Amino acid sequence: MSTFEDMGLSPNVLKALGDLGFETPTKVQEQAIPFVIESDQDLVALAQTGTGKTAAFSLPIIHKLDLDSRAIQALVLCPTRELCIQITRDIESYTKYDRDIKTVSVYGGAPMDGQVRLLRKGCHIVVGTPGRVRDMIERRKLDISNINFLVLDEADEMLTMGFKDELDAILASTPTEKQGLLFSATMPREIDAIAENYMRSPKKIEVSSRNSANLDVKHVYCVARSSDRYRALKRIADISPKMYGIVFCRTRAETKEVADWLMADGYSADALHGDLSQAQRDYVMGRFRKKSIQLLVATDVAARGIDVSDLTHVLHYKIPDQLENYIHRSGRTGRAGKKGISIALLTSKETHKIRLLEKKINQKFERRLIPTGEAVCEKRMLTTIDKIASTEIDPSIEKFLPTVYEQLESFSKEEILQKFVTLEFERFSSYYKNAPDLNAKTGREGGRVREDRGSRRERSRNSNFARFYVNVGSKHKVTAPRMIGLINDSLKVKGVEIGKIEIMKGFSFFEIDKTYEAEMLANSGRLKVSGVDVLVERTSDRTEGRRDSGSRGRSGGGGKFKRNRDGRSGGSGKDRDRGSRRDRSDRSDRSDRGKSSSFKAKKKRY
Repeated sequence: MSTFEDMGLSPNVLKALGDLGFETPTKVQEQAIPFVIESDQDLVALAQTGTGKTAAFSLPIIHKLDLDSRAIQALVLCPTRELCIQITRDIESYTKYDRDIKTVSVYGGAPMDGQVRLLRKGCHIVVGTPGRVRDMIERRKLDISNINFLVLDEADEMLTMGFKDELDAILASTPTEKQGLLFSATMPREIDAIAENYMRSPKKIEVSSRNSANLDVKHVYCVARSSDRYRALKRIADISPKMYGIVFCRTRAETKEVADWLMADGYSADALHGDLSQAQRDYVMGRFRKKSIQLLVATDVAARGIDVSDLTHVLHYKIPDQLENYIHRSGRTGRAGKKGISIALLTSKETHKIRLLEKKINQKFERRLIPTGEAVCEKRMLTTIDKIASTEIDPSIEKFLPTVYEQLESFSKEEILQKFVTLEFERFSSYYKNAPDLNAKTGREGGRVREDRGSRRERSRNSNFARFYVNVGSKHKVTAPRMIGLINDSLKVKGVEIGKIEIMKGFSFFEIDKTYEAEMLANSGRLKVSGVDVLVERTSDRTEGRRDSGSRGRSGGGGKFKRNRDGRSGGSGKDRDRGSRRDRSDRSDRSDRGKSSSFKAKKKRY
């Protein structure tokens, strides 16, 4: 294997690399750096996220810069401002002993005037996002007509984010005689088209097979009911006390929601999404890099600039709509030769995507069960014991020990240890007492994994539930989520477990924990819906039979236990886990669509 010294890099650059702890080049660096230094030919490099692509293109560019000129000689395009800032910081770290080399970053979400002032002072390298670069070119604030190098970093992601028009306009503004360097983790057809249209017979480097993922990452999936997704996330976090990772969500709203739930439940977490200002983003990322935050909840776009080499986990709260994004997500861990784990949370209806992902990344996924409450408690207790065993005794406590010994002299050594462990362990033991199994029941039917419908019906008919009739239904604008709200408003108690809900045209049925039966009946008539007093009666299977024979309507619940309005689940009124509000919103959407004519022929279940 070659070394950085063998590549002919300058002594100042080698000194900077030594300060950063760079010892040997990665595979993509080993192939790209000598080629770019020795040749003016264009280059297309396919390498996974986290394999050192920034150094692979920036080190040879730094080596070939003309320091006698103050003109812009290199333009680096990347998809997000986070990545733009990260690349700029990396280049500045490589050139810290070459203070004459100037790098400027230009990106949206920040005032243009300050970026223009830096450009006017002169620089050699510009790192920018496509939208801001195009805007500055059109305003004649940025001149790239004489650049020698054009880099497209994360080119596939720029296309995914819809920057094709911007890229076409920018590339058309560059000189014909330049060296083009295209780096990508995946190689969709659009990337091939860019290489064909804007590059001259480029050399291709494939460090990994096309669209494959990092081999240092273990890929795992867990299957839970949709309403249990958040509780499953917490179980996975709780059984991994040293977890330091990113939780990926699909939307900004979901990102905010999950981060808020985690922080409210006492986790060291925060959110990173497009609604944050640049100052807020920098603050969150600063805390995350310092490990003041254990879990960063982020969208795909916001996480593009995250470059943290020691992440232990990537958690997919939901699988991305574009499966190529899974490669970028999972590539956040397992970097710089370290091992990582990527865990996807799926419902039984989504398990077919695993085969698609396995084909996409050329790796196998392992199915793991969501940890039980008992397993979490055992892991946490052992972690506490390990922490005690490895703790160095502080000499400054010596003066307090006589009083401590006097207070504890009536207890044996074993009793003192038991009490101490119990004190440390109490939060988890009480939280997970009688915790339910969150793993969805699945079975193979014709090659597809489906939830066991019989099991769902059995859960709904559990003898611990009381079933009620209520005199309002769909014509009163009642939906399953609104019924959950009515139940909570009526009982004024948080954490009541709710079973099946059936919404008919003029009336409805619902199930709740039998413990609250008397209170529910006592509060009948105290609420109104659409001007109608809400009356609740205890029902039976016989009244259901009469109802079914002559009624058309829609049903909610489908055997899945609902969550009450504040997002917390039942657990005999004590379980503090939250369910997904978004899942409830989805059910509400489907409930509203049930008003169509097709619904009259057949009831829908939620």
